Amino acid sequence: MIVYNSTKAQFVSDVINNEIADKILELTRKYGLCAGQDREYISWQNSMQFMRNIVDSKDIDDDVRIAIEYQIPLTSKRVDFIISGSDTDNNNNVVIVELKQWSTAEVVDDDMQYCVRTYVANAERIVSHPSYQAYAYSRFIYNYAQTVTDENINIVPCAYLHNFAPESRSVLANPIYKEWYTSAPFFIKNEVREFSDFVKKYVTKKSSKGDLLYLIDNGRIRPTKALQDSLVSMVKGNKEFMLLDEQAVVYDMCLKTMQQCKKDGKKRTIVIQGGPGTGKSVLAINLLMEFINKALNASYITKNSAPRNVFLSLLSNSDAKKQVDIKALFRSPFGLSACKSNFYDCLIIDEAHRLVAKMYGDWNGENQVKECINASLLTIFMLDEDQAITTNDIGSVAEVKKWCEALGSKLVMPAEAKLVSQFRCNGSDAYIQFIDKLLQRTEENVDVELSELNFDFQVFDNPNELRDELRKRNQVNNKARMVAGYCYDWNVKNNRDEYDIYLEDGFKAKWNLAGDNIWAVNPNSFEEVGCIHTSQGLEFDYVGVFIGKDLTYNPETHKVETHKEMISKDDKSSGIRNRTTSPELAHRLLLNTYKTLLTRGQKGCYVYCEDKNLRDYFKTFLNTKNADE
Repeated sequence: MIVYNSTKAQFVSDVINNEIADKILELTRKYGLCAGQDREYISWQNSMQFMRNIVDSKDIDDDVRIAIEYQIPLTSKRVDFIISGSDTDNNNNVVIVELKQWSTAEVVDDDMQYCVRTYVANAERIVSHPSYQAYAYSRFIYNYAQTVTDENINIVPCAYLHNFAPESRSVLANPIYKEWYTSAPFFIKNEVREFSDFVKKYVTKKSSKGDLLYLIDNGRIRPTKALQDSLVSMVKGNKEFMLLDEQAVVYDMCLKTMQQCKKDGKKRTIVIQGGPGTGKSVLAINLLMEFINKALNASYITKNSAPRNVFLSLLSNSDAKKQVDIKALFRSPFGLSACKSNFYDCLIIDEAHRLVAKMYGDWNGENQVKECINASLLTIFMLDEDQAITTNDIGSVAEVKKWCEALGSKLVMPAEAKLVSQFRCNGSDAYIQFIDKLLQRTEENVDVELSELNFDFQVFDNPNELRDELRKRNQVNNKARMVAGYCYDWNVKNNRDEYDIYLEDGFKAKWNLAGDNIWAVNPNSFEEVGCIHTSQGLEFDYVGVFIGKDLTYNPETHKVETHKEMISKDDKSSGIRNRTTSPELAHRLLLNTYKTLLTRGQKGCYVYCEDKNLRDYFKTFLNTKNADE
């Protein structure tokens, strides 16, 4: 979507007459965009003056096209400024400019090659390097706008920081960002001439094809051949994404259903159920690859960012530019409310039990289950109702059925669409049953001999010993992590203390650091404890679980008890602690949380319980077939 689109001559006139900000504001409201707040309005007024100085040159024809606030297809992201036309050799070029009003910035960390720290929106914040941001936007347009390849249009990214102090330039030019600023140059306060020459290198006159951005915006949105080949090469031969057993059966079912949808144009929805470790995510990635390879408009969706970021890292083998190319395929449900019906050929929603009615900031959102079904011809939900962990989680079979009926989507949910084989917990369905029995989630008399499972389940009396043992496991291949429930405060994040978690025997640790989007695979993250939102949807070889005072055992009643009042006051997401949350719902969500954490390991699970009675109760399961015997 193009908000402001005009000729250079009209743009210059609008700026000179001090009308540009009002015109942009009027158009954003016309198109129903969430834009134009005071801060953004002022930035338009300021930055457009500087851009007028750049383009108001006799070397750039008056009929060159200027666009402001171009919303990139499939996203809620907007490009600040675009100049499009032809160079002196008649090459068609679109120059996208990321505008910043920063005056200074700082390097965050040598390992954070995407980010800088700067003062923005009345606070010090960690944000994307402007060159990375411009480059990522250009790649998204290149990978999805078929017109770009059909018409041989070059997308040229850059950034302009018109207030940026020359003495701080070395920060943005730090070698850790070289990959980005060599692909998308940035220009600062005293580089007006250099920036002007850069623009004139690519655009001096109107393209013979007319308004290039209009052609792009109204052309077909589909993954390009380059993107297809890139994703296929990443998945093929990657043992992390091999299909086995009933995964392959469900895979074929989904492909057949997609063919039916494309043939008759009718909406369909598939629900694939499966417990922890049954391969839902692996199936989702393979389906995404196949649909993209068929030039279908498909995306993998999770509400949690952690699985998306880890899959990006695994698929790209941490190649930063490959990550940029495929990142658009992995998105959140945020913003789907703005999509037209059947805009996507297929949406694959992993961890669908985590969908919510409305997400903050998604102003037009109503219900994410509804919005997924509405936005896609075929919608595939991967869900496990026993992994709902907050009061806002609405993803369920009943909710999907309701919106299928309302939106005219045929529900496909055969028996074959239930995954049961375990690819976690050493392939043991019995371990999952054991955890259900351990947490008293089931009344069934499960007869489990842990020694027969070939799964390393241990209960520790000392949290330091648990960490020490887990650290040894992690040194083998970086696949061991510590996790915990909701009951520990976020002291570091809120500047209250140096550590977040304090346990007996002098144990102390921090929650996973803000900004570490790949905690699960970051080799430097072992000493940090992952929260449920960081670890859900992921798996490790070994997991260490700290169970807080929200879960105890009553030796008199022989019952596992939950205590919602022990949830940290810093917890703003689960809703478990809220007065309006019933004890029954809080009990179910807390047990779901700990079951999810206790089933993250493929080879072993180490446990420490703050409540000694719970610890002793857990130990009764270590050497006997059944704690009830």
